[in-house]
Amino acid sequence: MPVSPKEEALFPRQLIPMGDSAVTVEFGDSIDPTVNALVIAYAKKLLEQGWSGIVDVVPTFRSVTVHFDPLQWDMASLTDQLRVLPCPRPSVTESNSTLHQIPVLYGGDYGPDLDEVAAYAGLEPSTVIRLHASVQYRVYMIGFSPGFPYLGLVPPQLAIPRLLTPRPRVPAGSVGIADRQTGIYPIATPGGWRLIGRTPLPLYHRTGSTPFMLKPGDRVQFRPIEQDEFEQLSRATTDEDHRSQQ
Repeated sequence: MPVSPKEEALFPRQLIPMGDSAVTVEFGDSIDPTVNALVIAYAKKLLEQGWSGIVDVVPTFRSVTVHFDPLQWDMASLTDQLRVLPCPRPSVTESNSTLHQIPVLYGGDYGPDLDEVAAYAGLEPSTVIRLHASVQYRVYMIGFSPGFPYLGLVPPQLAIPRLLTPRPRVPAGSVGIADRQTGIYPIATPGGWRLIGRTPLPLYHRTGSTPFMLKPGDRVQFRPIEQDEFEQLSRATTDEDHRSQQ
């Protein structure tokens, strides 16, 4: 059936083979909420098909990578199916999108790069905090480490390059900035983002049916807190983890 120009915009722009067991479906070439909404809608539509032999479906900023069993699919057949898979016109804010309020203790030992970000931007640290917490961020994708959310976009004044030399260990809960993106380290890992604060909330649980707090398409609003609230929330989180393990 011929596809109208209006409908054609909802189909993948380009399909790129990735070895013999994966193919990437490209939808755009930039970090854009409309493109990302289409990526998420397409990934959901593909999963709804229930096709045997599809091992994993991984949405990113602007593409979906489909991992498949080469004993059940050949590249040409799968590519043909992916190219014509209809995709509903998505909304930038998905109907099942959740807004998460994330408390953050900014600066000090919890945000060792806050002053440097402020100096780079020519702002006071308090202004950096206000600007960072003023935006409702989109979760564009999850990656890098379990549950790590790539959030965007930060106000342009706060855009700052990554560290030239990554830290060997970034504590879990650390909130950082890299260029126009901000993110939260769910677990302790090496990392090169500029750390401006830390949240006491866990973003990743090793057990359970929903190990990640955030999912692509969700929204995040940061809320500045003081030391006493940070410690109170940390204790509550620790107590909850103990109860869940009993």
